[in-house]
Amino acid sequence: MIEAIFQFEFLRNTFIVGIIIGFIAPLIGAFIVVKRLSLIADALSHVTLSGIAASLFLSKKTLLFAGLNPLYMGIGFSVVGSVMIERLRRVYKHYEELAIPIILSSGMGIGVIFISLADGFNTELTNYLFGSVSAVSRVDVILIAIIAVIVVATIALLFKELFLISFDEEHATASGVPAKVIHFLFMVLVALVISASIRIVGILLVSSLMTLPVAAGMRIATGFKQTILYSIIFGEISIIGGLISAYYLDIQPGGTIVVISIIILLSTVGFQKVKIKRGESK
Repeated sequence: MIEAIFQFEFLRNTFIVGIIIGFIAPLIGAFIVVKRLSLIADALSHVTLSGIAASLFLSKKTLLFAGLNPLYMGIGFSVVGSVMIERLRRVYKHYEELAIPIILSSGMGIGVIFISLADGFNTELTNYLFGSVSAVSRVDVILIAIIAVIVVATIALLFKELFLISFDEEHATASGVPAKVIHFLFMVLVALVISASIRIVGILLVSSLMTLPVAAGMRIATGFKQTILYSIIFGEISIIGGLISAYYLDIQPGGTIVVISIIILLSTVGFQKVKIKRGESK
């Protein structure tokens, strides 16, 4: 496996991107879980699908889009979707959760239309749905690295504000924090991370990478920062273990990454139960 990584560029690209995604997905996922917006990843991943399907359709019909990386349009759709979710949350003030299924349904509907127009599923679209070991290019590495820098820098600069908004948005607003602006920026970050993660995990499974490591980290952490740390560690283990498993099994990596994440989650739940029983027996 190590020899193959040094020998083949696509494997090097895949592992580089995987390590980056294993860091930023749980990082942003920790805030998503605390804000109780876990389903937002599913909504934006379906919006991203519509963008990718639209790009594939347009690349077949017009020369202008020929050769364009479908991920670019997917990112654009995802960012627009995040903005629309934020707008709808303001419209439905007492039923904010409605924004997510509205955008999810819209993304899926538009995606199905463009997939049909593009003559159905093909290998490239399947790679986006379930992830791929061989589809990651050097351009993808550069794009995802730029997204990672933006995400990490923004969270580092606004960590205190994001922390306050995640736990109590009303208190944060009363304290002088520009909650609406920061929440808007956060939604854009979520859209960028989801779009970046699709190459490795796939559209249908991307939400698991942003929630399962966090769910596992929460079981053994004693604070929010510790939750982030454990989530990143579990995310990296899931990504690296999933990619290695997918390579040897010759399958798409999305499923193996998710299964390892589930195993880690079950292990942390079992560990906590054993710890509680030992504490009760003393």
